[in-house]
Amino acid sequence: MSFSAPRSDPLSLDAALAALRAAGEPTRLRILALLAEGELTVSDLTDILGQSQPRISRHLKLLVDAGLVERHREGAWAFFGLAEPPHGGSALRAALSILDASDPALVRDRQRLAEVRTARNEAAARYFSANATRWNEVRSLQVAEAAVERAILEAIGEGRIETALDLGTGTGRMLELLSPRVGRAVGIDSNREMLALARANLLRAGVSNAQVRQGDLFALPVPANSFDLVVVHQVLHFLDDGARAIREAARTLRPGGRLLIVDFAPHGIEALRETHAHRRLGFAPETIAAWLSSAGLDLVSQRSLPPPDQASDKLTVSLWLARDPRVVSDAFPPSSLEVA
Repeated sequence: MSFSAPRSDPLSLDAALAALRAAGEPTRLRILALLAEGELTVSDLTDILGQSQPRISRHLKLLVDAGLVERHREGAWAFFGLAEPPHGGSALRAALSILDASDPALVRDRQRLAEVRTARNEAAARYFSANATRWNEVRSLQVAEAAVERAILEAIGEGRIETALDLGTGTGRMLELLSPRVGRAVGIDSNREMLALARANLLRAGVSNAQVRQGDLFALPVPANSFDLVVVHQVLHFLDDGARAIREAARTLRPGGRLLIVDFAPHGIEALRETHAHRRLGFAPETIAAWLSSAGLDLVSQRSLPPPDQASDKLTVSLWLARDPRVVSDAFPPSSLEVA
């Protein structure tokens, strides 16, 4: 566990004292250390710390009031994360940076965090297995798929793409869609049933320039600086830590490479949590923009596709296109597309 300490505007004496008082309590300091790993809910923190929900909620309120933690609501759930500067900048992260990562309490907290995330991922995996054969039917919840696919092709443009990576490839539909425009493509998914379905679909469609592999989206089995285009299509809302997934996707981009994210805009359809294992009910433009910036990428464009006539039973889909700002040079030869 490590924490960077970015520069931020200095705090007034009163603000600094309020922040230090809020953080200066064992449980609240443990909460801050956990939130440095990613956004969590009250329920997550209750499970990890073994304390009652009212107690955790009181600690969070103090941290929010002190400006150290930010809260945002998604339907019936609320997510908490470390605040941005000034309060969440150098003062907070400098305090976290001096914590001993081998401290028994912090080690136990990280172990419980890993267990909570594993349980969430296993629930999502069970859902994927049960729904592999009707995955495209599930996507009918959104605006027409044809409109989304047109927007995807418009976003990436007509130029030739040498190498492409599709994260959470599912049925392999993105690989099929992109195949006429790419030299070689790789689809990564953690679920074997989905990969079997993707292989069958690609074979049926006659796609010969794409392959699929099993892998973890947080530790992709591909080298850095490998791909000209990475697509994350309808994946982030299943994940506990979307920002981490974006950072890992950014790692695989070649200088000047592009990352395309397609996901739902914020909505309030709570049933998707239980019936379709959605962890997040869509994303606000500023949330994805902040994650992209944190990953070192420049946002190029953002677009929303609302359903026709604002139909209440359909979801708005948003697209974000970002670019790696590094300059292409001879230091980065064409990728051999080796996949572990």
